[in-house]
Amino acid sequence: MGLESTMKEELCMEIDPPFRENVATAEDWRKALNKVVPAVVVLRITACRAFDTEPAGASYATGFVVDKRRGIVLTNRHVVKPGPVVAEAMFVNREEITVHPIYRDPVHDFGFFRFNPDAIQFLNYEEIPLAPEAACVGLEIRVVGNDSGEKVSILAGTLARLDRDAPHYKKDGYNDFNTFYMQAASGTKGGSSGSPVIDWQGRAVALNAGSKTTSASAFFLPLERVVRALKFLQNGRDSYLSKWEAVAIPRGTLQVTFLHKGFDEIRRLGLQSETEQIARHASILGETGMLVVDSVVPGGPAHSHLEPGDVLVRVNGEVVTQFLKLETLLDERVDQKIELQIERGGVQLGINLVVQDLHSITPDYFLEVSGAVIHPLSYQQARNFRFHCGLVYVSEPGYMLFRAGVPRHAIIKKFAGEEISKLEDLVSVLSKLSRGARVPLEYISYTDRHRRKSVLVTVDRHEWYSPPHIYTRDDSSGLWTAKPAFESKPLLLSSGINESGIGSKKRRIEEDLSSDGVADDSSLHETGEDKPSVPNPIVNAILKDYQGATVAAANASVAERVIEPTLVMFEVHVPPSCMLDGVHSQHFFGTGVIIYHSQNMGLVAVDKNTVAISASDVMLSFAAFPIEIPGEVVFLHPVHNYALVAYDPAALGPVGASMVRAAELLPEPALRRGDSVYLVGLSRSLQATSRKSIVTNPCAALNIGSADCPRYRATNMEVIELDTDFGSTFSGVLTDEQGRVQAIWGSFSTQLKFGCNSSEDHQFVRGIPIYTISKVLDKIISGADGTPLLINGVKRSMPLVRILEVELYPTLLSKARSFGLSDDWIQALVKKDPIRRQVLRVKGCLAGSKAENLLEQGDMVLAVNKEPVTCFRDIENVCQELDSGDNDGKLNLTIFRHGCEMDLLVGTDVRDGNGTSRAINWCGCIVQDPHPAVRALGFLPEEGHGVYVARWCHGSPVHRYGLYALQWIVEVNGKPTPDIDAFVNVTKELEHGEFVRVRTVHLNGKPRVLTLKQDLHYWPAWELRFDPETAIWRRNIIKALDCSII
Repeated sequence: MGLESTMKEELCMEIDPPFRENVATAEDWRKALNKVVPAVVVLRITACRAFDTEPAGASYATGFVVDKRRGIVLTNRHVVKPGPVVAEAMFVNREEITVHPIYRDPVHDFGFFRFNPDAIQFLNYEEIPLAPEAACVGLEIRVVGNDSGEKVSILAGTLARLDRDAPHYKKDGYNDFNTFYMQAASGTKGGSSGSPVIDWQGRAVALNAGSKTTSASAFFLPLERVVRALKFLQNGRDSYLSKWEAVAIPRGTLQVTFLHKGFDEIRRLGLQSETEQIARHASILGETGMLVVDSVVPGGPAHSHLEPGDVLVRVNGEVVTQFLKLETLLDERVDQKIELQIERGGVQLGINLVVQDLHSITPDYFLEVSGAVIHPLSYQQARNFRFHCGLVYVSEPGYMLFRAGVPRHAIIKKFAGEEISKLEDLVSVLSKLSRGARVPLEYISYTDRHRRKSVLVTVDRHEWYSPPHIYTRDDSSGLWTAKPAFESKPLLLSSGINESGIGSKKRRIEEDLSSDGVADDSSLHETGEDKPSVPNPIVNAILKDYQGATVAAANASVAERVIEPTLVMFEVHVPPSCMLDGVHSQHFFGTGVIIYHSQNMGLVAVDKNTVAISASDVMLSFAAFPIEIPGEVVFLHPVHNYALVAYDPAALGPVGASMVRAAELLPEPALRRGDSVYLVGLSRSLQATSRKSIVTNPCAALNIGSADCPRYRATNMEVIELDTDFGSTFSGVLTDEQGRVQAIWGSFSTQLKFGCNSSEDHQFVRGIPIYTISKVLDKIISGADGTPLLINGVKRSMPLVRILEVELYPTLLSKARSFGLSDDWIQALVKKDPIRRQVLRVKGCLAGSKAENLLEQGDMVLAVNKEPVTCFRDIENVCQELDSGDNDGKLNLTIFRHGCEMDLLVGTDVRDGNGTSRAINWCGCIVQDPHPAVRALGFLPEEGHGVYVARWCHGSPVHRYGLYALQWIVEVNGKPTPDIDAFVNVTKELEHGEFVRVRTVHLNGKPRVLTLKQDLHYWPAWELRFDPETAIWRRNIIKALDCSII
């Protein structure tokens, strides 16, 4: 059923007049069910976007045919959904058809789908008649539907109440109101939403809607208003036609919620006895109460006229004590005046109000920008939150707003300095902003409604998402059609400084490019620093003030004072549209250190648990100067736990560029046990914190297991352990007494597993020697031999890294002796490294590497090129030496296997530091090349391994049909897809609405074949690729219904 009751009160049983004994026999019920079951359908619903009260997602429910000739299916409103929905119906004989929404009531929990009756070829069925008048207390009923996903379940019950209050499901979601519900202890559960509640004659007397999770109580919607709406639909169309014409169903409202309360309680509110007698005599026999105002929506027709506690007596001179009569009067007088007579504290009042069109305050369009869904506030949510209808409401924050901290259900009040009262105001402001612009936004939330909150929104610099679009509901087709929110303009990049309105700054391409397109930067020095000059005397005075403030830091050690200007606080956000490489979060914090700073480029080193992937937005806050600027990921080491992020020194301004400096690196000598170091880092408030510590283990080998969802894990690394630190969340650097950096104190990610099915992400901190970072920096400065990358408008070649793609782990020589290693080798290894006294063993080879099928698990690596090796750094050094010699990139390994010593020629692999730079979104799943963490598991499908499903999106076709992450797509419609290019070529030939046969292989090696229906209307196929020429992630459409609107 999808909705769960959160009501806390106990449900009471009313004693009604005796009901005659049911004369229906088992045979009567059998005949009725034989007639009803074929007309009941299982609905597979996919909400393609979050909208109003409903999130995006896929679910199952129930419906039943109420008009065979026109092909109309009745179900719940929360099944039809107020927003974009794709649905299919499956009959009892498993025939499947597509259904389209044609009506969802703005208030009550019912709606209609339509289908083509001619599409049902092998089933005889009849429509189920609606008989709301047959409902009575004591009536024996059956609920027929897809209860608990069982396709067809038949649950028995007896109607116990006809006047139950409408159930309250959620404080921020859909709730029905201004109607009675029926109640029975039928025990329905999820999946039976929309099931018919039938009597022994096969008539539907109510519509199953919800249940109470803590008991067997189920709630049924009366059918009087359903019958009225169905008649409007039937009058608008005599039979099924492929092109349905939208039918207007008049619905009126005063934006008031009424409750039906007993006479005793109303007397306490001040009801006069004369009024009570009038109500009792004019109403149905056995009337127990009257309608009382419970809440009034601000800004509605009744606002400032009606108040909670007002007792409704008459409407247009008629005594009204029932919801049905009130709704009938309102629906018949849309946009007309009505006269209400109420009693307020015993005083009679007459009020004239204009009935509002309920559909006018039910949104039928929304803005999609950066994954966010924004639309006018609906009557449903305005009632929940007590806000005006039509305000700019955030149904789903997406990426841009989530990054700024704007939550779901927020109301946007001000953006970029302009007041926002309607959605068109927001679109107008967005149209003036350039990419990368940072502008303030003010919003309010129903949880803290009396205060505005102000945040800083950063317009996407990269093309993570399609340009903003307006989706509008088309009741004729049942689809939501998209069009650009405003005329697209050329890509303009903001300077990154706050904008209050329009602003752009195109990045300047430097003129000092050498003939091969690589920058010839004479300012790159080995010291890693080249301070810009500051000739302005005013700037000099400001600089002096900042320097004085820094010197005045109380009780700071020399190391802290020296290193503080080099520290940077990172805030990293990963767009949900490209959570690649198994990254486990969208938001990361950490501390990095500046290792290079010149007029043209700055480089910051940070751990990969802070900057996990290149497809991310990085913001840098400097300890030396109060400014926040964007950074760009330029290098991710394929093995070691560090990344390099570049920034533009010009964005710091002359003062900031002079205050900020690069740290002095001290790669040699390596730290030893017992050495004193200073651990220096930044708190979240950018305050430098330091302490003196002692190195307890300078060469602790890491052993991090694979996570459930494979992601980067540090392997083949020796790290530094200290006696004391600041906890598992504090990162920074390790320095000597002069402030020279010897290691990065970085964060590592792991996953703790509890039992078979539960796990928890965990992080810890260790020291990463600066040696390997220094080597890569030297290559960048001297000019590497890798792919050129545009950094701050200058092309620079980034280094390639040669590695042996084998996961190793150390074993004590005492253990190695037990495996049969000879005394000669043990002595040779001890002589090579008397401290570690270990030998490296093979844990596994990365699938697809050149070492695969040559080395086996458990092999001991004794020597490389006849030189003994005992640690990971020995292996790295000989790999780097291969780059300078004339060789074929192979190492001569001496290994010990199964008691035998042997020599092997093992190839090495060359990897860049770009990370994953290409991803495809097809039918809502994000596919990429398998990243190293996947290959480290040691398995790739023989059929092809280039199309790995990294993520999937809620509300997409892959969500509906179960094509989830952690598997490879190896065939599409029988055509092999060994790599991304082949996959693109196959999928671009597929048409909208076409069923596709997909063959997959899971990480565990299990093959599977499934089918899914391609939906290009809501889920076009697109590619996200990093463009090194512009340093921008670009989004290209592969296949869409109309590329002009995507």
